[in-house]
Amino acid sequence: MTSTPEYDLSTATWHKSSYSGGDGGDCLEVADGCPDLVPVRDSKRPEGPHVVFHAQAWARFVAAL
Repeated sequence: MTSTPEYDLSTATWHKSSYSGGDGGDCLEVADGCPDLVPVRDSKRPEGPHVVFHAQAWARFVAAL
């Protein structure tokens, strides 16, 4: 079994999509400034867990939407 690496995101700048609106609904936030990675978290639980995708995989996911 391999372990998942930990990333220090304490200084990350998080943002929501402009399509998410301002009603506080179910939104994801992504962090900028992480070369080759896209950290993602639940906007309602910023202190909660996050997942980190390789940028190439995230780009394919977004393109498929």
